[in-house]
Amino acid sequence: MSTKTHLMAMAFAAALGGGVEARTLDDIHIRDPFILPVPEEGEYYLFGSWHPPGKPSFVTYVSEDLRNWEGPTTVFEPPEGFWSDRDYWAPEVHRYQGRYYMFASFKAEGARRGTQILVADAPAGPYTPHSDGPVTPRDWECLDGTLYVDGDGRPWMVFCHEWVQVGDGEMCAIPLTTDLARADGESVLLFRASEALWVTGLGGNEKNKVTDGPFLHRTADGQLLMLWASFGNGAYKEGVARSTSGEIIGPWEHLPETIYDRDGGHGMLFRTFDGDLTLSLHSPNGGGLERCRLFRAEERDGTIVLHGGGAK
Repeated sequence: MSTKTHLMAMAFAAALGGGVEARTLDDIHIRDPFILPVPEEGEYYLFGSWHPPGKPSFVTYVSEDLRNWEGPTTVFEPPEGFWSDRDYWAPEVHRYQGRYYMFASFKAEGARRGTQILVADAPAGPYTPHSDGPVTPRDWECLDGTLYVDGDGRPWMVFCHEWVQVGDGEMCAIPLTTDLARADGESVLLFRASEALWVTGLGGNEKNKVTDGPFLHRTADGQLLMLWASFGNGAYKEGVARSTSGEIIGPWEHLPETIYDRDGGHGMLFRTFDGDLTLSLHSPNGGGLERCRLFRAEERDGTIVLHGGGAK
């Protein structure tokens, strides 16, 4: 870990009342893992759905080699008057126009769940509110917003319109202003969960089908893929959809085979400092046993293939 990051981590840990601890991914309980490589620092930042008990916030862990991690360090605590006090979920951080933007889901009593955008000048934060509350439609139950920038440089947020409100979960996209501060148009329906043949109803109820954890990936040959998760035959799985137009508005076709079917999902892709394409997801999907799992991946025949299904 660089001296600068180490000192910052110690400062955050001191605020938490503890020390900086080295550990492996097997030691870290986390859901919805998102890994941000920062080449100029030579470090990887791990974000996810976890915070100290009774203290809604977001933290990060930092590693130079994806094996040994230090943290947690706090990167966001709600400022006084912040609208949400619960369900701090699925933070992911994107570098955009020289700053770091966190897309994260929040909820409060009497308010719909939605994805808000936070901002910082460094990957370790501190992050502060950027958008004025959720960017997702205020009368929708939404979560898991992710950033996508199209070929014209226009930013979009892809997000889930939650199954708890609509039954058949929806995947939607909404254009953003170039400063990522607000929506810049109406949301567009990309697809519904039931359009993927591998998806079955949650808890045996075929009316309840989940869309979860979208992540966009442009392949070397120009194809636009979306990783997303749902449930099939009782198991949490990671699937792939492909835009037949190569554009965010689709149409989207669903590949019949999932890329991970062993009770894991909410995946994302990143490249290591050695250039290796890597899949991150959490597995298993409950019981307090959730861990970040990393897999070598490759683009093949218009989809993502894991190397033997083996973890790094």
